[in-house]
Amino acid sequence: GLMLVILGVIYVRTRNPMWRQLSFFWVKVYGLIFALGVATGIVQEFEFGMNWADYSRFVGNVFGSLLAAEGVFAFALEGGFLGLMLFGGNRLGPRLWLFSIFMVTFGAHFSALWILMANSWMQTPQGYVVENGRAVMTSFSEVVFTPSFIPRLLHVFAASWTVGAALMCSVSAWYLLKKRHVDLAKANMKVALPVFILFATTNVFIFGANMAIEVTNNQPLKLASMEGLYQSQSCARMYLVGWVDETTQTTTGISIPCLLSFLAYQDIHATVQGIDSFAPAPTPPINLVFQVYHFMIDMGPALAAIGPGRPDHVQLV
Repeated sequence: GLMLVILGVIYVRTRNPMWRQLSFFWVKVYGLIFALGVATGIVQEFEFGMNWADYSRFVGNVFGSLLAAEGVFAFALEGGFLGLMLFGGNRLGPRLWLFSIFMVTFGAHFSALWILMANSWMQTPQGYVVENGRAVMTSFSEVVFTPSFIPRLLHVFAASWTVGAALMCSVSAWYLLKKRHVDLAKANMKVALPVFILFATTNVFIFGANMAIEVTNNQPLKLASMEGLYQSQSCARMYLVGWVDETTQTTTGISIPCLLSFLAYQDIHATVQGIDSFAPAPTPPINLVFQVYHFMIDMGPALAAIGPGRPDHVQLV
């Protein structure tokens, strides 16, 4: 969505038909992705009542209000302008069509805002009391602005912009390698690549780092579980790959000494709480959490290494 707005602004300013052609192409792709998002979202609505019925009954007063607001305010906004964006390219003027694209994009971000409020409340709940076996909201502002909300919001937004720009770069690279629509692909790449580099970098070193601090401060058991850290340690190591033996409560693998302490507290000698600090609190399946988290972490460098690994060279000038 952000990239569509950028392409639309460039066309309105330059009136170069190339940018309008690119906008038409990517609007179709956006429409397909939007449809997939709606389909999976509808499935999840049923899951709230079927798979997680007890949870829904317990937190419905809090959690349900946030999701209801997302549907009323955000989804209605983006759904209302979606038709104009998808089918109005040849019927609306350039500025009005750009306005419809912007409103759909704004609605998508506004929708994510409410969903992230709900997700953050699940992670760091506050602003409620338990009455008659149900969570009852006591402060809407506290429910919205939980400690994890802003770091999670920035992290997800930057990740979404990174993925969108990466998709555009990938398709452009494919056309360049196949020597098809070369001029369009080069123009698209020149716009998408700087956006990708900007947000991929900031998400790792700024927003991702802030998320690590937030998890350390508010969810120390979650941090210990993600790293398979059973005993509290100073100069705690961070694993690149490994395996957690839940029977012996040990973790083995390739790791970097003191990195976890540095990311969590900006001090290599800081002590990171282990899982044993929270006993007898229930713990998740540690190895599963460890493997899924590290798969996400390791995919970043792995994907970054693919680009230089290909011998083909395409010059963007």
